[in-house]
Amino acid sequence: MAQRYTDAFRRDAVCIAISSSLTRPQLSSDLDVGLSTLIKWAEQHQNDDLMSGPHEDVERENTRLRKEVHLLREEREVLKKAAIQ
Repeated sequence: MAQRYTDAFRRDAVCIAISSSLTRPQLSSDLDVGLSTLIKWAEQHQNDDLMSGPHEDVERENTRLRKEVHLLREEREVLKKAAIQ
């Protein structure tokens, strides 16, 4: 009997297949999914926006990075002024 995969697993597998440097055969082996199955999923989801939906962890990381960028810019300005004097 064929193994059933959740839609979330399929989307994640396609997202990894699209965004990683792994070859499809490597990824299918890592995920224990048939190569033809992975290719079929990729074709079915090629027009989907795989990053749509709630991603709270991404939003938190973006907020943290914005604060860090702001702080680094302020530090750079202080160092520029110190170098001029």
